[in-house]
Amino acid sequence: MNEINIALTEVNPQDFFGEQNKTIERLRAYFPKLKIIARGETIKAYGEEEILEEFEKRMDMLVAHFGKFNTLDANTIELILSTDGAQDYEVTDGKDQVILHGLGGKIIKAKTLNQQKLVQLCQQNDMVFAIGPAGTGKTYTSVALAVRALKQKQVKRIILTRPAVEAGENLGFLPGDMKEKLDPYMQPLYDALRDMIPAERLSNYLEKGTIQIAPLAFMRGRTLDNAFVILDEAQNTTHAQMKMFLTRMGPNAKFIITGDPGQIDLPRRVISGLKEALLILKETKGIGMLYLDDRDVIRHHLVKKVIDAYKHIEHQN
Repeated sequence: MNEINIALTEVNPQDFFGEQNKTIERLRAYFPKLKIIARGETIKAYGEEEILEEFEKRMDMLVAHFGKFNTLDANTIELILSTDGAQDYEVTDGKDQVILHGLGGKIIKAKTLNQQKLVQLCQQNDMVFAIGPAGTGKTYTSVALAVRALKQKQVKRIILTRPAVEAGENLGFLPGDMKEKLDPYMQPLYDALRDMIPAERLSNYLEKGTIQIAPLAFMRGRTLDNAFVILDEAQNTTHAQMKMFLTRMGPNAKFIITGDPGQIDLPRRVISGLKEALLILKETKGIGMLYLDDRDVIRHHLVKKVIDAYKHIEHQN
């Protein structure tokens, strides 16, 4: 049986191992064919040579991250262990990835490599498609970019929109005034904004129309200029809705379209406007496209396992 010894001379072993040796437990779960032992400042691993080489590479990445940030949470460990090779994960100092400072000085930044790519794509293109499953931060990162653009006076307003598929874009039968009808469908957007803008200022922005949150049907006939516009849940647009939205783009506008093609709520036989747009526009210059995946999930570490489990069942069907 082959053996390797990894000395943790550059980090505090106790902090690196985590409470109740959680880091080691995750390593054992990810490398079940290895026997992994942590003693003092050394990690020993026994097993096949090829698996040991992969283990050593992942350990180097974990140690490098811990050396930079002095922390190693469950999501980061999952990300590093599940990347397809070292080139897919880069350890940065984090300074260049800060998008803005939110409520109470909270640092809001791109946390994964693909989120960093989203920031870069938005700088390089006026229209960007960000595609990926729930929890990958595509909407949250997009809203952060919009708020930063507003604060830096690059745009005069933010427009956030979603297709209200659950209500069939026909909200008349729901109780309450229009705001009360719409709020349940727009809640994720409000949640992101509340992280980034003080409540009183946000209320003022909403009242004055500096920030507008409305269903997609309300975009018809408008020219969206001097604005940062986000179309969320775009997988639930039809052909006509997507074409209508994309052609609303006016001068000095930034558009980000987010969606998850795996969660389409449209009636059967109705083609998703998002899927169609990705095919039609894939060669169009000035339009960026980014595909996030379960490695970018930044919710509870169980979310990634849920996504993997469903993916397995769906492939069987």
